[in-house]
Amino acid sequence: MSYQALYRVWRPRVLSDVVGQEHITTTLKNALVQQKLSHAYLFTGPRGTGKTSAAKIISKAINCEHAPVEEPCNQCTSCRGISDGSIVDVMEIDAASNNGVDEIRDIRDKVKFAPSAVKYKVYIIDEVHMLSTGAFNALLKTLEEPPRHVIFILATTEPHKIPLTIISRCQRFDFKRISPDSMINRMKEIVQAGDIAVEEDALAMIARASEGGMRDALSLLDQAISYSESAVTLQDVLSIIGAVSQQLLFDIAQALKEQDVAKALTSIDAVVKEGKDPNRFIEDMIYFYRDLLLYRTAPSLKDSMERVTADETFISLSKELPSEWIYKVMDLLNHFQQEMKWSNHPKVFLELFAVRACHESKPAETGGADSDTVKQLVSKVNELEKTIKQLQASPGGGAGNGVQQADAQPQKKPVPRSRAASAGKSRSQMGRVREMLSGASKAELQSLTSKWGQISEQVKGKSVPASAWLSDCKPVASSGDKVVLAFKNEMHRDMIDTKFRSIVEDVLSSVTGKQITVLTILTIHWEETKDTFVKEQRGDEGEEEEDPVVGEAIKLMGEDLVEVKE
Repeated sequence: MSYQALYRVWRPRVLSDVVGQEHITTTLKNALVQQKLSHAYLFTGPRGTGKTSAAKIISKAINCEHAPVEEPCNQCTSCRGISDGSIVDVMEIDAASNNGVDEIRDIRDKVKFAPSAVKYKVYIIDEVHMLSTGAFNALLKTLEEPPRHVIFILATTEPHKIPLTIISRCQRFDFKRISPDSMINRMKEIVQAGDIAVEEDALAMIARASEGGMRDALSLLDQAISYSESAVTLQDVLSIIGAVSQQLLFDIAQALKEQDVAKALTSIDAVVKEGKDPNRFIEDMIYFYRDLLLYRTAPSLKDSMERVTADETFISLSKELPSEWIYKVMDLLNHFQQEMKWSNHPKVFLELFAVRACHESKPAETGGADSDTVKQLVSKVNELEKTIKQLQASPGGGAGNGVQQADAQPQKKPVPRSRAASAGKSRSQMGRVREMLSGASKAELQSLTSKWGQISEQVKGKSVPASAWLSDCKPVASSGDKVVLAFKNEMHRDMIDTKFRSIVEDVLSSVTGKQITVLTILTIHWEETKDTFVKEQRGDEGEEEEDPVVGEAIKLMGEDLVEVKE
């Protein structure tokens, strides 16, 4: 078979061809020229970033007939022999299939012998993290003190799996993901050399889809060239990788913004019918909204966008959508992406996402609601500050003139009235609670207490303010159709009573399956009510049957100091 894949034909032959890794290639070139070579190297990084290619180039450069050189000539007998594999002194070993102790011991025994055709023996161990613990131990001593004529180059995508004792014996180089611009420039060189017509947008999409791996990018380019009939277009690349066009992403985003459920579901149906992977589609949506948020908050970083280009439609949409709404949609996307991983029907979750996103509050309304709420809160704070200042000024009114006394007098009246009203309300509630206690039971209270966490969560789902006011209380009695909530703070009790009672009762009824009425009481009044009820339950007989000795002791010592043991 004469045809070779692009990534094999265009595999780097010199260090300058290893794109996007200048921080490594510059160091290696200097070391080659100055002959400051380490006995062991560790190349780490994502797939397709040039680790094994760099290792082979180094093996040629140190054995080149023109050494010391910063690049191999690829023309001499040594360079050609290493390239075609005819020189056995340079060995590439796959640790995934040769990961046992015996294979490493074999290497350890053979490193003693001098190379037969070139100056240095080079062992390139690919995916070295796959070696067993025993194999690593067998390699340790040889790796630390190999013969002068031997160099080890270890390559891995998972350095965290390599023992620290191995890493400390190597000179480590971390290969990074290749930037889209570097990959596009390299692909342009390749298509120009091959006289292949490829659209700029198609190359950009290939670079984004390959996620920083040059080998993946060339594989996709090779596939796109085979797929297209003439010039490679963006649509050809989208068809191959299973992604959707930028216009379709815009259409769905517009439908969600307009809360048009029908339009959003129609677009999703079209995506699935075209054979696109729902998991890939929801990932594209996450990156789309990520790019929207990035451009909205930092327009200067548009080169960092992953899935879209900043055209007029994109810029217009980024201005229309507030950041808060984008956060909500991204949370929904992330949630349904996790759900889709374990589902046999991912399309259903895509549709659920569209419905949920459309039912979120409209972006335009969100800002207005927030600003109105802020205005109301500011107004209330100002009123409270004014009232506090008046109350603080009123005690000093008697020391001033008659006008101040007259002004101060009305301010003193509401305070006792308010206390009287509060006290009256508390006494009324205590009476209702005392009546309810006759039907209360410990089992009902335990059942309610066990569900209180669930009740609090559901109240929070319906109203965050209601949940905040409710956090101050706990259930202290339950009769099946009535529940007593004891509050430490009077304001919290009043807010639940006046504004959020219906929400709390609805949630209680939903969780327990019964129609529940809420009775509220302050904790200090609850203790008093409970003690009174207990005494009433004991009745007068207990007092008549009281031991005369106990009664005399109480008279002498006081009730607080007397403890009666049956």
